[in-house]
Amino acid sequence: MDPDGEQLGIKPLPEALALARQLDLDLVEVAPQASPPVCKIMDFGKFKFDAAQRAKESRRKTTNVAIKEMKYRPKIGPGDFDTKTRQVLKFLNEGHKVKVTIMFRGREVFHPELGKRILDRVAAEVDGSARVEAEPRLDGRNMIMVLAPDKRAKQSAAARAARVDEAAAAPATPGGATEQVEPAEAGAAGQAAEAVPGPEGS
Repeated sequence: MDPDGEQLGIKPLPEALALARQLDLDLVEVAPQASPPVCKIMDFGKFKFDAAQRAKESRRKTTNVAIKEMKYRPKIGPGDFDTKTRQVLKFLNEGHKVKVTIMFRGREVFHPELGKRILDRVAAEVDGSARVEAEPRLDGRNMIMVLAPDKRAKQSAAARAARVDEAAAAPATPGGATEQVEPAEAGAAGQAAEAVPGPEGS
């Protein structure tokens, strides 16, 4: 086949190679199992690149988004809460979504406000790095909430940090320093003038 896909018929290998060289292209076997095998005149480098791109796109479409999960208890202690929340923040910073689960035991299920309080604390701790994608809701004996990385918040934080760094690096304005010192110097000079009597006073 020629570069446009038109069939050129059955040709001996030397003739097919000569045709490919005339077009400054490659002779690529595209159907080795056929009888006779099918070859196409093409740019082999571009062919490999296009094949890699198609494979990459196919993998991207079939990849499921992995959701990490972190489980809390309604009566979790401060140390455990901090440890688990740091791990949640780590997952979010790595680009993962996180399902936060409150596990109720016994009669705790009759007090969903306890779980809601924990979830609100988690959301507040990761504010600026994540957004609440799914609001807290009861699911059997559990209460769940889904957090997702907030890219816009991270970009805004980075921009704010850059502005702070620029302000800190900026040199002090000489005029500003002079204006702050001048009133004190003027006051001192006035006091000295009042303390020293003139010739008439002496």
